[in-house]
Amino acid sequence: MDSRDADLKRELDATLQTRKELGAEYETELVDSFMEKVEQRFNDTADRHVRRQLAEQQMAAARGTRPHATGRPAQGQGLGFGERFAFVATSLVLAIPLSAIAAVNAGLSGLVVTWAGIFAVNAVHASGGFGWLRRLRREKSHSEWDG
Repeated sequence: MDSRDADLKRELDATLQTRKELGAEYETELVDSFMEKVEQRFNDTADRHVRRQLAEQQMAAARGTRPHATGRPAQGQGLGFGERFAFVATSLVLAIPLSAIAAVNAGLSGLVVTWAGIFAVNAVHASGGFGWLRRLRREKSHSEWDG
């Protein structure tokens, strides 16, 4: 139990004790007063949550990634445009020597297998299939906030 829960419990205990002392005729005012404190606590918590989400979105924007309201990236959008572009560009640059090696050593069938692999890796990346990488980045991001 954190200190805010303990504070709220003390407020409830005080409200109940006051109700015993003052009687049922003040019950409505006492309940209203306690509910205002609960509502204020809820609003404070919601404000903290919204501020944290905004800060995460600002950090994502600063990193060049796209922020998501759910906290989970949508399929194919787990990385920012720059990172996706770099991935595709790197795979195409690496495709040149891989194609040459495959064509020299295995002929047309090796070339087809090589390009099928390149296509598969890019398709998995575009579909958001690297969920383990997103989870790792999200955990690192959350540890930066918590630490």
